Amino acid sequence: MPDDASFVAAVRALTPSAPRAGLPFPGERALELFDAQLGSRHLDLAARWLQGRKRGFYTIGSSGHEGNAAVAAALRPDDPALLHYRSGAFFLERARQVPGVRGLRDVLLGIVAAADEPIAGGRHKVFGSHAANVIPQTSTIASHLPRAVGVAFGIDRAARLGVETLWGRDAVAVCSFGDASANHSTAAGAVNAAVQCGYQGLPMPLLLVCEDNGIGISVRTPDGWIRAAYGSRPGLEYFAADGCALDEAYTRAREAAAWVRERRRPAFLHLRTVRLMGHAGSDVESAYRSPAEIAAAEADDPLLGTARLLVDHGIATADEVVGLYEAKHAEVMALAEEAAEAARLGSAREVMAPLAPSRPTAVTAEAARLGGADGLGRADGLGGAGALAGATGANGPGAAAARARTLTLAQAINRSLDDLLEHLPEMLVFGEDVARKGGVYGVTRGLLKRHGAARVFDTLLDEQTVLGLALGTAVSGFVPVPEIQYLAYLHNAGDQLRGEASTLSFFSNGRYRNPMVVRIAGYAYQRGFGGHFHNDNAIGALRDIPGLVIASPARPDDAAGMLRTCVAAARADGRVCVFLEPIALYHTRDLHDEGDDGWAAAYPAEAVPMGRGRTYGTGTDLTIVTFGNGVPMSLRAARALAASGVEARVLDLRWLSPLPLDDLLREARATGRVLVADETRRTGGVSEGVLAALNDAGFTGRTARVTSEDSIIPLGEAAYHVLLSETDIEQAARKLVSA
Repeated sequence: MPDDASFVAAVRALTPSAPRAGLPFPGERALELFDAQLGSRHLDLAARWLQGRKRGFYTIGSSGHEGNAAVAAALRPDDPALLHYRSGAFFLERARQVPGVRGLRDVLLGIVAAADEPIAGGRHKVFGSHAANVIPQTSTIASHLPRAVGVAFGIDRAARLGVETLWGRDAVAVCSFGDASANHSTAAGAVNAAVQCGYQGLPMPLLLVCEDNGIGISVRTPDGWIRAAYGSRPGLEYFAADGCALDEAYTRAREAAAWVRERRRPAFLHLRTVRLMGHAGSDVESAYRSPAEIAAAEADDPLLGTARLLVDHGIATADEVVGLYEAKHAEVMALAEEAAEAARLGSAREVMAPLAPSRPTAVTAEAARLGGADGLGRADGLGGAGALAGATGANGPGAAAARARTLTLAQAINRSLDDLLEHLPEMLVFGEDVARKGGVYGVTRGLLKRHGAARVFDTLLDEQTVLGLALGTAVSGFVPVPEIQYLAYLHNAGDQLRGEASTLSFFSNGRYRNPMVVRIAGYAYQRGFGGHFHNDNAIGALRDIPGLVIASPARPDDAAGMLRTCVAAARADGRVCVFLEPIALYHTRDLHDEGDDGWAAAYPAEAVPMGRGRTYGTGTDLTIVTFGNGVPMSLRAARALAASGVEARVLDLRWLSPLPLDDLLREARATGRVLVADETRRTGGVSEGVLAALNDAGFTGRTARVTSEDSIIPLGEAAYHVLLSETDIEQAARKLVSA
């Protein structure tokens, strides 16, 4: 680990020599960049000093990577940046360019988890600043690259559509990452998406910066691998620079930035760096690196390289460089001592404040503004509950006309999307097969023709890219409504929701938001088209994501109203919503008998409040709590129970997060018996949360649950051996009532 004494001694030993070439910047600029490099180095040293005094909590540093200050200098402050956790000097140089941003202080407050740290508010140490257009990133490996693709895509798309955005119309998105992260499948997918956009002629002003120090914690990157992997890829312009030589790094970074800005195509800047002081404060790198390797890295210290540049060009003497180094040390340590005494978050409520912002009044007002059936002068009236109770006069006078006025689930979602696109010029609908084909199940049919290819478009078949595109456009002023074609496909990209979408507001204290609604076709019970990937019922990975809204409509009118509420919550509160659509109910019209039209409904005039369920019936013997496909199954089971004298009511949860607790408790207490009919798996399924909520609220009645099995869903009729059935619900209900 380089220390002050060794660095000072090395600088004092410098003697002026004839420079190889002139500098690409004036001497004053060289000193500014050196100041950013010095600040970054001393932040690393201060972090370890603070940790040693049990006041600091983050020691992954940027030492050896300080050449990235040149990249910041080559860009503009309105260029959005998503930074690697070793891009400290970049952050300080960017902060210098923006009045009022105090980079050194901000980073130190992050290290000590101070409540008044201006970006994360003590929740994590990140490089981020709303004023400086630095979108905060955590250290999840390469997970920010798909968002970076979305940000770059959003820059030119916003200009084309006239959508207001934070970035300049000709801005460049910059994303930095390490050589180890470059091997991650997330990085590979993001680079592929960026290159494919460029190949199709779509603007993709993205500068990818790989800070290559040759090692990921203890695992070495093979010599030459990054160049071999990215240096000759068609559609990805490649630039390479020595990040330990400030002038070279600046020259090549300017060339790369100018190339991207002019051509609106992606480029890859390969910045050679070294890693000094180990991976983090707890890392003993002598356990896996030889003394010779460590010494070679220290000899390549970029600070020493810049010191030599200053001396050789007569900008500063060796003693003056030492003076700059020591003055920066004193400045940073004074700030560190001050930061060490800063107040921290004092309660769970303070910690969680930006996690799931909820302003029901604002959401209701926004939903009303978006309009319902009357928004486009097409009011049909809200379908009554009579159709759910039994026969609807399917063969009586006027039945055909009434049937024509009602909609299926797929039709209701399609119409709601159409209405929302009409009202919101910043809304985008995209995903696999959603545009020309209109969706695998026809849910997005006609939207491309009505609203144009700039707002309704197909993506490549990569769920990480689909969600990354949503993340990037959401933070750029859009309201994206991406589609994941099947629930099973979401698991390929779950971290984009878990580690990125749902953390941004948390790690930026609400300064950055991801307003988005992710439509997912899911659940089982498809006839004639089965197997695990098209009938997945596993949503446990969604239910434990803090702040994520999970909507699960069963009825057509609920689906339209709930989709409107989700979009309103995204706009008003920046919420991230998942909209689970039961595939098997997409085109269902009947409930009890063929032709009864009992599952179709008129298009609703009103939105559905978040966290509110829907009750069917007034039975006093039993409350069946369910959702999704379980709703029509439970209603049919309830009719069978009624034939034998058991009167049940059915509560459709509609919202799986947040659960409709008030409605759940009211309906549970109305009968004193609760059966949860859960089409998801027994382990990790929805019923666990429902029963836990009843217990936590002190419900003393009898409870039971009936679920699908803990099984992968097989093909064909075998699926019905492991899925919840109407018979299962009826038998469990009788058992509970008779106990």
